[in-house]
Amino acid sequence: MIIETEREDNGRWLAEVLEIDGALAYGATREAAIANAQALALRVLAERLEHGEDVPDLAAVFSIAA
Repeated sequence: MIIETEREDNGRWLAEVLEIDGALAYGATREAAIANAQALALRVLAERLEHGEDVPDLAAVFSIAA
């Protein structure tokens, strides 16, 4: 899964997992924002699996966009 990052004017970082709607998280550092977004994406996927909903290919790994 691809994670896009962006630094806001106030200095905090935003990371978004593009394939998972709503998997958007902030962090004080780029690394923290990425970790937060990954954790959120995994929670969303787990909930979808529990409810029998479709999920993206779980064999895919997170890729970080520059």
